[in-house]
Amino acid sequence: MSVSTQIEGRVARITLDNPDKRNAFDDSIITSLTEAFEKAGSDDSVRVVVLQAAGKHFSAGADLNWMRAMGKQDAAQNKADALRLARLMQTIDQCPKPVVARVQGAAFGGALGLICAADMAVATDSARFCLSEVKLGIVPAVISPYVVRALGPRQAGRYFMSAEVITADKAEAMGIVHEVVPEAELDQAVDALVSNLLLAAPQAQIEARNLIERVSQGPIDNAMLTGTAELIARLRTGAEGQEGLTAFLEKRAPNWM
Repeated sequence: MSVSTQIEGRVARITLDNPDKRNAFDDSIITSLTEAFEKAGSDDSVRVVVLQAAGKHFSAGADLNWMRAMGKQDAAQNKADALRLARLMQTIDQCPKPVVARVQGAAFGGALGLICAADMAVATDSARFCLSEVKLGIVPAVISPYVVRALGPRQAGRYFMSAEVITADKAEAMGIVHEVVPEAELDQAVDALVSNLLLAAPQAQIEARNLIERVSQGPIDNAMLTGTAELIARLRTGAEGQEGLTAFLEKRAPNWM
């Protein structure tokens, strides 16, 4: 099986498990990943999703044999195929649970889409990243909304066009990953992040994600002020807001812990 899911407590760990091919993905793996994220997102027992990979490398991106086969198909078939990958990226991006990417080794091509669609990412200091598509005569089109959001247009322009390899430290500085640690400390760093996520109110976390998307796309005008005021008013009077305040005053853990 090239994609597996393991539930540990309140954490779903979705694993790319095809190390012999450096976890390169094709249409069947894209479908399996999409289904895994949909299932984890709808599972009420799951609070956090970790996307990880078996072996030395996170993912080499798209499988070249699959890409070669798709190159022989017509435009309509290629569009349908690309839309399946687009749906995967959107499913990760909009998962109703926080998503953490655990990254080691190579993360090339479409793998950066998986990482940037996740809410946060932790990588080893030996990890390497590359938007290599232009070397194949194509562009990172489907993953671009998530990668450009993480890098910003200026940095994306350089690495989309140059296909330079990006070191882990540079990836952290650019916003591809949030934290870089020695390989021996990767699981510890991911687990620490997951533990912090489990302390927070689950609906508030998704509201926070949606808030960031809204305020980053518009001017700070009256509509923005009204919208943010309405949001905090709704959350203060909602079930999680009331429980969080009550638990704090009563010096106890809130019920989502």
